[in-house]
Amino acid sequence: MQPNVSRAPGVAVVRLNARYRDDIARHLMQLPREDRRLRFGHPIADNAVRAYVEGIDFARDSVFGIHGPAMDPIGVAHLALDPAEKIAELGVSVDPSSRSKGYGFALLQRSVLHAANLGYRVLFMYCLAENGTMMRLAQKAGLTVVIERGEADARLKLDRLKHGGALREAMADQFALVDNMLKQQYLWLAFPGIEFAKQEANDERGRAADSAETPQGPVPQRA
Repeated sequence: MQPNVSRAPGVAVVRLNARYRDDIARHLMQLPREDRRLRFGHPIADNAVRAYVEGIDFARDSVFGIHGPAMDPIGVAHLALDPAEKIAELGVSVDPSSRSKGYGFALLQRSVLHAANLGYRVLFMYCLAENGTMMRLAQKAGLTVVIERGEADARLKLDRLKHGGALREAMADQFALVDNMLKQQYLWLAFPGIEFAKQEANDERGRAADSAETPQGPVPQRA
């Protein structure tokens, strides 16, 4: 059964593992100060961003990214999983220069698909009520948004048949793998020798990206 929700076709969303910590931290620290505040719900300094990224448990949580032409993440989604309560908390960020291209929606939908396939019953996002972009994104994806005392709580009750699909997820992973290969080949041709070390590291990270994850422990607190 196909999900009765909108999708963002044509956007390659890759699974990120612990080898991408530095890239994820760099992406978040490059966000303008106001964007960081909206992403985390309060102002946050570089050292706090690093601590947040270091605290991501890749053995439990899932992190997705969208790579730019230089293979750096231009969008990141952190899906914090609570296996005991079967609740998933999502945080999404996209570089300002890469917005209005459907990347945030693609990250959200990829996270919904993954959480549903894992059997989670609810996905939610917290954000400030003034974050109109994120609220519109949540509503577009079918989440119910409730605003109270300056904060917005967006929730989606997950249904494996409606929101999931093992084949869809496998196809999404394969599409992302091919997209990454094409971007790497372009870099090798455009910058012979210069990008070799970086791409070799990306290859190694990619080979580990599909390693098995064992959910455990509580949901990490927002930074």
